[in-house]
Amino acid sequence: MLRLADYISRNYSGKVVEVGIGNFTAVAEELSSSGFSVVATDIVEKKVPEGIEFYVDDIRNPKLEIYENANLVYSIRPPPEIAKDVVRISKAVGAECIIKPLYGDYFEGELVNYKGLPFYLYRRDKDD
Repeated sequence: MLRLADYISRNYSGKVVEVGIGNFTAVAEELSSSGFSVVATDIVEKKVPEGIEFYVDDIRNPKLEIYENANLVYSIRPPPEIAKDVVRISKAVGAECIIKPLYGDYFEGELVNYKGLPFYLYRRDKDD
């Protein structure tokens, strides 16, 4: 999954927001150690490593200020029913969006295969 951190590092800078961080923090940690301002959210309180800013937030009824000024909003293996909300919030703040699906899940969006890692990319200049 660190290939995702590599892709993000090569294509973005500044603030990124991971939606639904859960207990898998490796991508956020890698981005933070690479100089990104990393914000993570989840529906319930989670313990995250130092250097990652965390907020409890419901992506279906989000606190917009958490996501403002982000260049990228991403989610790793989100439940399919919230993926559209992740994309919606990224568009609302003018950020691009990456959805890394669970194997077999399909979403609308541009399918990218980065070094064997498939994910969906939603560019800020497209109306998907």
